[in-house]
Amino acid sequence: MSGEELEVEGQGLKQTAKDLFSGACGGIAQVLLGQPFDIVKVRLQTTTQYSNALDCATQIWKKEGPLAFYKGTLTPLIGIGACVSVQFGGFHYARRILEQRNAAANPALPPTLSYGQYYLAGAFAGVTNSVLSGPIEHVRIRLQTQPHGAGRLYDGPLACIRTLSRPGNGGVLRGLYRGQAVTVLREAQAYGVWFLAYEYMMNLDAARNKIERREVPTWKVALYGGLAGEALWLASYPFDVVKSKMQSDGLGSGMRYKSMRDCFGQTWRAEGLRGFWKGIGPTLLRAMPVSAGTFAVAEVTMRFIS
Repeated sequence: MSGEELEVEGQGLKQTAKDLFSGACGGIAQVLLGQPFDIVKVRLQTTTQYSNALDCATQIWKKEGPLAFYKGTLTPLIGIGACVSVQFGGFHYARRILEQRNAAANPALPPTLSYGQYYLAGAFAGVTNSVLSGPIEHVRIRLQTQPHGAGRLYDGPLACIRTLSRPGNGGVLRGLYRGQAVTVLREAQAYGVWFLAYEYMMNLDAARNKIERREVPTWKVALYGGLAGEALWLASYPFDVVKSKMQSDGLGSGMRYKSMRDCFGQTWRAEGLRGFWKGIGPTLLRAMPVSAGTFAVAEVTMRFIS
């Protein structure tokens, strides 16, 4: 390998490290902003005891106290930071690969991506991230939906992981990674749309105002990130409902859903189309500040360390 090739590879590794770090900072912001909304969403998706989001939030506050809105936070605080790190790292890695291919195919043109390629890079990031997000979200959902007080099933994340990984509950692959097929579908669609929407709005703003992307004001970065979050959930929410149902299902012989397809079918027969959109209200309410904070923190961090 020549000195020039080594230098290029070193720059690529350095940039990837920056992408991972900025993504991790964005992920921590995402969890702290979004966890109270997320527990309401999961309860609405997986039970029928609440009439709406406000009723759910009110009952949680009255019966379980304000700290209940941060049930299961430790797992996502560690895990989602890692997940968003992988999302940003995976997206920018795929983006650079596609830019290199475009440059090789058309050396006379700038190595920019088409919006279809932005979607593919985002989908790649989502599929890569699903290896982490599947079990992390499974544990979070189990902790969020377990009974309060004396009826608790798990003492914490580690106890939950041990229970889900027992051979009688399916082991690691069928227990801890339950719902992984629909998780992969959700992640690919969600993050393909997420990054596509964000890149489109950022590029449009830079072109319209004749500035570099790094000159786009932080408040606009947050706005475009928030709107991208809305697009993410509108594009992928039915997959998320099925995932939540499967990951809050009974264990071992108590399983209600045999597979992703069976869960889709049962939801359709029992609840119709509306069943795939339960909890969308608090999810969209959560999406704007959470996604805005994720992109703003990641962008500011990237500008600071570049």
